[in-house]
Amino acid sequence: MSCLHAGGFPEDQVRERAKAGAAQAFPNIGEYGAGLYGQAETGRTDWLDSLRLVPPVFVPGRMAKLLDLAREPVYRDVALDTVIGGFPCALPVYLSAFGSTQVASVDLGVAAAKQAARLGIPMVIGENVVPVNGYGRLTGAAGTSLLGRIAAYRDEALDGLGAVVVQQSTEDADAEVWNLVYSDPNVQPLLESGRLAFELKIGQGAKPGLGGMTLLDTAAAARLADAYTMDPAVGAGTGRVLRCSSPGTFTEEILRQQVRLMRNNFPRARIWVKLPPARDVRAAALVAWEAGADAVTVDGAEAGTGWAPRAFLEHAGLPLGECLRRIGEHPGTALLASGRIWEGARAAKVLALGATAVGLGRAALLAVDTDPDNGLVNLVECLALELQMLTSAMGKYHTARLDADDIWDPS
Repeated sequence: MSCLHAGGFPEDQVRERAKAGAAQAFPNIGEYGAGLYGQAETGRTDWLDSLRLVPPVFVPGRMAKLLDLAREPVYRDVALDTVIGGFPCALPVYLSAFGSTQVASVDLGVAAAKQAARLGIPMVIGENVVPVNGYGRLTGAAGTSLLGRIAAYRDEALDGLGAVVVQQSTEDADAEVWNLVYSDPNVQPLLESGRLAFELKIGQGAKPGLGGMTLLDTAAAARLADAYTMDPAVGAGTGRVLRCSSPGTFTEEILRQQVRLMRNNFPRARIWVKLPPARDVRAAALVAWEAGADAVTVDGAEAGTGWAPRAFLEHAGLPLGECLRRIGEHPGTALLASGRIWEGARAAKVLALGATAVGLGRAALLAVDTDPDNGLVNLVECLALELQMLTSAMGKYHTARLDADDIWDPS
């Protein structure tokens, strides 16, 4: 070993790349299937975290509530119910998309589905579940399939609350996922009760501008080589191969026509569009809303659960706060936002900046992994309590009343 040193340069990372090559573009391959991937805590405070929620002295909203109740209102009087993308929900929270990532596809996907249904919040099933795990049956390894998660949610769903949202990417379109779901008798109870949506995935927070990525064993990679781009250099020496999907190609007109096509082909389902943390996120959101989308979802760069290159996790995409600031006031029916949300204060700030609801991704999977029966319920109950307290402190009694006046920006 040379005694050469690099001063302030990231010497360890350079040496690891010199030894392992392309694999070092990604997190530790040995953690694949056991880890969740999104932007790491950097120790730096992002703009959203730097904001403070600032209660007022004079609270006419509290006076109105006092007269309505004939007593002093307390934080438990704050209402949390809302409409998320066309669906009545118990809370301004939804289960954000996690798809074929191995962590989510075994038992945690089904456990999360059951708990989201019990909470009365929507569940988004992410891309690539069908190409990777199949559509599924209600027997055997149902938990790894799309149908297994749908059925788990359906069987626990509260009357009139929540929904299942099925995401489709480029490869999912080739597998005709939406057609399979829309025509399946097992899904009809959700369709007939108005609790089914399809989400067009244009991008995601963890790797904006890239498509889905998973690691396959060499046999599976050989079987799927004609359908996907394979990069054996990433998994060299591990028996695994990187499988890459196309992110799809969009212009304003393509997006507009895609939303209209979805509305025509699936008239009984709600239509959602998911955007990456892109520099033109406002323009894309406006096109989607104007074309008739019931909801636009935006991931901040902090979001993510699946496999992604380190360079994207650490350096690509706008933070969630900046996405919301760029979108600003909007005519849309629903703006949904996710990105490192796990507690009530960050959720309250996101709602005050114009979001209708907040998404739980990594936090949801960690909660379900901690307690498969009640972990997500417990996490959301704590978040909801904090939301009620913070909203009450602002002199407001519905979380939908939070707005930019409740926030101080020290920058």
